[in-house]
Amino acid sequence: MYDPRLASLANVLVNYSTRLQRGEKVGILGPLAAEPLMVEIYRYVLRAGALPELVFQSERAAEIQLREGSDEQLQFVSPLYFDLLKQYDCTISVMGSENTKAMTTVDPARAAMRSKANKPINDMNMRRLGDPDDPYRWVGTLFPTQGYAQDAHMSLDEFANFVFRACLPAVEDLPEDARAFVDSAADPADPVTYWRAFTRWQGLVAGYLNGKQTLHVVGPNIDLRMSVAGRTWWSADGHVNFPDGEVFTGPVEDSVEGWVSFTYPAVYGGREVRGVRLRFEGGVAVEASAASSEAFLLEMLDMDAGARRLGEFAIGTNPSIDRFTGNTLFDEKIKGTCHMALGKSIAGTGGVNDSGIHWDMVCDLREDSRIYADGELFYENGEFAVQFADRAQDAPDDGGPFSMEAMFRRREASHA
Repeated sequence: MYDPRLASLANVLVNYSTRLQRGEKVGILGPLAAEPLMVEIYRYVLRAGALPELVFQSERAAEIQLREGSDEQLQFVSPLYFDLLKQYDCTISVMGSENTKAMTTVDPARAAMRSKANKPINDMNMRRLGDPDDPYRWVGTLFPTQGYAQDAHMSLDEFANFVFRACLPAVEDLPEDARAFVDSAADPADPVTYWRAFTRWQGLVAGYLNGKQTLHVVGPNIDLRMSVAGRTWWSADGHVNFPDGEVFTGPVEDSVEGWVSFTYPAVYGGREVRGVRLRFEGGVAVEASAASSEAFLLEMLDMDAGARRLGEFAIGTNPSIDRFTGNTLFDEKIKGTCHMALGKSIAGTGGVNDSGIHWDMVCDLREDSRIYADGELFYENGEFAVQFADRAQDAPDDGGPFSMEAMFRRREASHA
């Protein structure tokens, strides 16, 4: 049965997240299970006057390749696919797995080989997104399926409601400190009203963190210190991931010291690893263990020299995402958590770590946990200790220099 919320989501993706312009070439990528959302996106891309192309990907074929392909075949990346991505002005990627556990029994070494083979594509995507002279945009989202619902321990209807609330919230869903940033003339039921207020508020959070030198994250599940000197913090406000809600940076690669015990399972390539614990010295995860699938964890960490270093540290800020689902697109945004990614740094943060993986792992900070920035208490028990509501009148509409919204506006202006 058709869900009218698909049209609302497609509209926001096309007219807010990617801000498509007439004549732009747009790739809409995803599996066959995601066709209902992909077709709605196609419709709204046409209405924007852009040039859409649907590219369907087979989950079953990907599984067969991993199980039966030779080393040469696992390392092969289609030049046609690579060239397509180079030609697009924008890529909208839709996840829609019907069986998220299909790869669970694949040999970890083969999975690592395939991940490494895809590195040039991921590198190109990151490079284009981080290039201020390239107007390229990329956004990833998700179509609710039975597979994702099962991972989240919900019925399909419950999971769909969860997804659409996270993507299409109303202003009453904003963090309390962010409600002062709502445009009083805007429609409070329009999800874009929410995202624009969120952009203005979270841009100030990122602005506060930029210029800080050190972080200390401490709680029952973590005691980690790192330098962020010279690194850029970004406000993720619905232009690269959707739903969104995080502030992130790239730690200085050799600075991370301490330990973390991740409170949620770490999921990568459909494989779930529970009870991950890491200890860092000189920026390197010198100890790594897990309660389940430890062999897979270690295989990924030994993929290359950068896989044991952090490429990202971030704080989740989306209040509509209030539970673990087993899907990183949502879990890394849970308000009251931090996450960090082993492997490749994110373009634009100043991070220089290189790897074939970027594996986000989430740690809950809602109980007896704090983050200190340059020794000042900045975050406590899942809430920002520094408040920004009194600056709402002066907050720029585009979220300021460290928001994704502002970055894309600058690119548009330079290519007008």
